[in-house]
Amino acid sequence: MCGIVGYVGPREAVPLVLEALRRLEYRGYDSAGIAVHAGDRLEVLRAPGKLINLVEKAYAAGIRSNLALGHTRWATHGAPIEKNAHPHTDSDGRVAVVHNGIIENFRELRAELEAAGARFSSDTDSEVIAHLLARSGADLARAALAMRGRLHGQYAVAAMSRDAAGTLVALRNGPPLVVGLGDGENLIASDPAAVIALTRRCIHLEDGDVAVVTAGRVEVFDQDGRPVERPVVTLDWEPGQVERGGFRHFMHKEIHEQPGAVAETLEALLPQGLRELSLAHHGLDAARLAAVARVQLVACGTSWHAAHVGKFYLERLARIPCEVDYASEFRYREPLVGSDTLAIGITQSGETADTIAAMRQARELGAVLATVCNVRGSLATRLADATLLTHAGPEIGVASTKAFTTQLVALLALALALRAARGAGDADGLLERARALPYDLQAALDQAGTVAAVAEELQHATSALYLGRGALYPLALEGALKLKEISYLHAEGYPAGEMKHGPIALLDETFPVVALCPADDLVDKVLSNVQEVRARKAPVYAIGDPHDERLADLARAVIPLPALPWPLAPIVAAVPLQLLAYEVAVRRGCDVDQPRNLAKSVTVE
Repeated sequence: MCGIVGYVGPREAVPLVLEALRRLEYRGYDSAGIAVHAGDRLEVLRAPGKLINLVEKAYAAGIRSNLALGHTRWATHGAPIEKNAHPHTDSDGRVAVVHNGIIENFRELRAELEAAGARFSSDTDSEVIAHLLARSGADLARAALAMRGRLHGQYAVAAMSRDAAGTLVALRNGPPLVVGLGDGENLIASDPAAVIALTRRCIHLEDGDVAVVTAGRVEVFDQDGRPVERPVVTLDWEPGQVERGGFRHFMHKEIHEQPGAVAETLEALLPQGLRELSLAHHGLDAARLAAVARVQLVACGTSWHAAHVGKFYLERLARIPCEVDYASEFRYREPLVGSDTLAIGITQSGETADTIAAMRQARELGAVLATVCNVRGSLATRLADATLLTHAGPEIGVASTKAFTTQLVALLALALALRAARGAGDADGLLERARALPYDLQAALDQAGTVAAVAEELQHATSALYLGRGALYPLALEGALKLKEISYLHAEGYPAGEMKHGPIALLDETFPVVALCPADDLVDKVLSNVQEVRARKAPVYAIGDPHDERLADLARAVIPLPALPWPLAPIVAAVPLQLLAYEVAVRRGCDVDQPRNLAKSVTVE
């Protein structure tokens, strides 16, 4: 959720930290703040609203330092107003902290601190951390080691003290923190995207770690207080990947990056010239796959929709039972998972709190643990026995696009590998046909004009219904989610065959329906459902075969979807759905990349 940045080194820290916060603003944009070490004091500036408000304030103040902390906030405790913005300090201004997470016992801690004379200036849970650190001694590192046992809940914290001019301290329990390793300078951040302009080398802190960071040294102590070495990860991202590159919005750019992202993911998981389908290099050799009796997929949001497509892949192609759970609910139903289960957490960031918790429980129950993830070195990849790394590159727009389509490619690769491990051959040349997916995606992008014309009409609606069948039913869910996420237009995804069990009551001439109608073995069924929609005078916008005269007669517009083998149709159908949501949101004047109340990485439960 919230974005954290800290810098120590020879350069001017304020512009560097503000620029890093810009790269993290998708993690929270309710307010922002910065603290610097200014001689014998800590100077703190905060502003409600978007980061630009803080930037203007900071440059007007002319503050300068080589040591700074910055924060962008997604509010949990306390309204998104200036007094609740981070950084927070203790009563005497000795310690400044920035925090991502939730301190569950903050009320008890606050009452104790107030009884001891502490004066609080915010409504947040985070402020107790500054007071605790200030009362735990002059040595900030020792104070952090002594204090962390008192915090219940999840937290990523970075702190600085006026008594230590060249030192930052970071501690983690749950939400992610990385240390970017520069040349005579170092960064702390809640996401690798913030460090990429300075360095590609970073350390991912583990739960319980405390890191002491100076310009020339990084020391890490584990949960028992012992010095420990954490592996250095080299990021395979380019700095330009976290810039808009001439596009109006990051989301628009990332939609258009999908042919390349899918091509890279295909080459990594299903490389050209592969004689025998294998994921052995990713931790899933044929023997391990052959021992799997069932698959359990856990995910949240868009990744949960990818999991539902994955269920079709695994059951129809590999003939293996598969269950899909919301990660946030998985732990509370006493799941039946054992040593013959392959449990897979699907997460773009690799740090989604509920998905991480579900993965840990599956491992405790004895499952073989894998992840489909987009961030090398993230917690999900460190927990898992096997990793199917997607190659989407950094995704800055809050609404996921290229991460979703590359997750589908990874799940398809898994299904084909499981099929091969059971002695079945290629499914009607599917492997070879999949290699043309980048061209199919580009063809879908080339229909942007048709999509924009549909958006011109759809923007005036108040609600919309998305319908699909089979492996495209999860795409109806995903299309509806995208529309409501970024355009604030209410939308609902539904299995087309279930429409008569409720949603049909809503239909009239003002209620548009988006129908997924590919040229497949279910097209006649979907067309029958579309006919029922038209009988209620609801306008239909179809994504499907433009040469089907029946569809052309029923729909106000048909966005072309090429004829594809059924496993590839969901990957390509995602593009017009994403473009449609984007174009509607732009026409409604919405903030596409930073939709209200949302944040990119959900790192609290």
